[in-house]
Amino acid sequence: MYRTSIESSCFVILRKQIKHSLFLSFLILFFIGTYAISSAEVVGFEDIFKDLGSKSRMKIKKAVIKLGNIGNPIVLPALEALKEKRLVVDENGRLIILNVQKDGGQTALNGKPIEIKSHTLKAPRINNSVRRVLSMAIGKLKLGSPEAQIRMSAAEEILKRPSGEVLDLVKKALERESNAQVRNILSLILAKIQLSSDDISERIQAVAIIKEFGGIRFKPDLEALMHKNSENGEFTEPDENVRKAATDALASIKNRQFFINQVANLFYGLSLGSILLLAALGLAVTFGLMGVINMAHGEMLMLGAYSTYVVQNLFKTHLPDFFNWYLIVAIPIAFAVSALVGIILERSVIRHLYGRPLETLLATWGISLLLIQTVRLVFGAQNVEVANPSWLSGGTQLFHGVVLPYNRIAIIIFVVFVVTLVWGLLQKTSLGLQVRAVTQNRAMASCIGISTIQVDMWTFGLGSGIA
Repeated sequence: MYRTSIESSCFVILRKQIKHSLFLSFLILFFIGTYAISSAEVVGFEDIFKDLGSKSRMKIKKAVIKLGNIGNPIVLPALEALKEKRLVVDENGRLIILNVQKDGGQTALNGKPIEIKSHTLKAPRINNSVRRVLSMAIGKLKLGSPEAQIRMSAAEEILKRPSGEVLDLVKKALERESNAQVRNILSLILAKIQLSSDDISERIQAVAIIKEFGGIRFKPDLEALMHKNSENGEFTEPDENVRKAATDALASIKNRQFFINQVANLFYGLSLGSILLLAALGLAVTFGLMGVINMAHGEMLMLGAYSTYVVQNLFKTHLPDFFNWYLIVAIPIAFAVSALVGIILERSVIRHLYGRPLETLLATWGISLLLIQTVRLVFGAQNVEVANPSWLSGGTQLFHGVVLPYNRIAIIIFVVFVVTLVWGLLQKTSLGLQVRAVTQNRAMASCIGISTIQVDMWTFGLGSGIA
């Protein structure tokens, strides 16, 4: 009995030890497996990431697609650099992102600064096919950005080439999206995907969304639903309700687009007409007063433009912190330069040719050629760029489909201001009174003591400055 009791006790202890050992073994295996899986994921991610620098475009394309589906935002700078041709590979196979000036860089995976002069760098070669998948992958990653404008541009990029692969991603983005404009674009992405759904109700709902938020870009998709096969007489879309909804949506989009085009054309016509009015105003002043056909008037516009370019470069070099305000300084300087050149031309050449319009035409044409060649010698024959200040960049959305650029709005306001200023100068000042007197009767104005020579000089300078 005693022996049996001891054996039973030993058996119980042994069983407990075995259970304890099995439990520990299970825990060890679990942690080892978890670590192995996570390590494999890391290794797999790094291998995919390294393929961005591959010599094979197919490998690059597959890597971009996989990285876009993984959704890790850490790869976004590398994908953008690849698209902009700033991603390079060193002799050790390490990916490096060059800065915009391409005089320095950082490692692509962790962003550490790196000196590139001591490395042999080679850029991976991509084509349009790779660029397309790059745009899609970048769009996917940017959908999670805190900036509404970035999310909107990402959604617009996905809308160009939607596919079933992004369906879940877009649905999740739509659930958390608070910006109305971004929500509309995401809804359009879903609608475009659901047009090929097997569910009739989903297709009708997709057509309704396109009717409400869509534009002329959806015209081919709606027309495809109503397409009739000439061989068997069957429609691409078998359901009559879907076809009717597509017909209504297409008619609605066409009417909306017509209205949008009319509003946009009206606004752009106003802005272009404002520019032409400003260009012609000075010419009308000089021709109305002196009867001079100034063929060099266009070159006064040119001098004003190059004066603005010079002021811009001076601000870039000496006052970079105030660059956004260079235009405020450039406007009076451009006026002064053009007016001064106009006064010099009037005093040196044109004043000897009053009363001979054909000769003034030939003389000012020759002056225009002289001014053109002078500017070419100073600035070169290539076009130069005058940048928009930040406060004139972008635009305001009047309604869906019509965006009014700030620079065109500024042009219209500025032209109204200049025309009002010129009207006030001619109607409310002593110079304006003298100009009107000389215009109506030059001989009588001279008899009552008005210096017609000075009036001609200042008026020609004013006309040139307005240009």
